[in-house]
Amino acid sequence: MHGVTLGQFANENTIADADLNQAILQGTTRREPTIDFQTANGAGLPGLNDIEVLTIASNDGRTLVTHDRRTMPIYFGEFITAHTSPGVLIIPQYVPVSSAVEELILIWSATEAEEWINRICYLPL
Repeated sequence: MHGVTLGQFANENTIADADLNQAILQGTTRREPTIDFQTANGAGLPGLNDIEVLTIASNDGRTLVTHDRRTMPIYFGEFITAHTSPGVLIIPQYVPVSSAVEELILIWSATEAEEWINRICYLPL
């Protein structure tokens, strides 16, 4: 199951997985309204497998934000052997919402989209 799409992330659009805690989405857009955060439903992600989600994120030029640290890293590794990805940010479930929001806003404001190409990163940094 896959979550939400975060947009205008690091000067590019971002897509968050369907499993992403909605409080992270809401907190991020409340604190930084210029971030274009799209829901998984809005991106048509529910019910898709990880490769399909990565393909949509790539086609839309969106960095994927997810809680999935079990399977997403495996499929991400496979995906980037044949495709270019705008990147993946993994937020473990145990990370407090406020910390996740702060981290996403920091990354969005302090990095460029090119820094995340074919890169996977776990938050907090």
